[in-house]
Amino acid sequence: MNLIIAVAVGGAIGAVGRYLVSGIVIQQMGTQFPWSTLTVNIVGSLLMGILAETMKLTWSPTPEIKAMLTVGILGAFTTFSAFSLDVVGLFERGEFVSLVSYTLLSFISCVFALVFGVLVVRMIFS
Repeated sequence: MNLIIAVAVGGAIGAVGRYLVSGIVIQQMGTQFPWSTLTVNIVGSLLMGILAETMKLTWSPTPEIKAMLTVGILGAFTTFSAFSLDVVGLFERGEFVSLVSYTLLSFISCVFALVFGVLVVRMIFS
């Protein structure tokens, strides 16, 4: 039961964080291109890389803390479902260049952000 509560608390934090970050990005960049989803997915991937490598090298949190941070906070902060909805929206509007650009940017930049996070932690703790 403690794991479920930890994930629920983390999920609430992550969801509110996503809402706030998305709102700021939309205010700055507009809604023509799905910058808000792209931003939270890149930031979330970076944070997941940092967190995963830190837990691997130097920190052993309790299962509850680990679940709260990874499944709860970062799971709610990032979302593949919003990405998928954005892709379908771009497709339905016939914005194929944006669709391909967004898909490639999302994949490449999120994987790069996670790897970068891992490398930063390795440099700090090696």
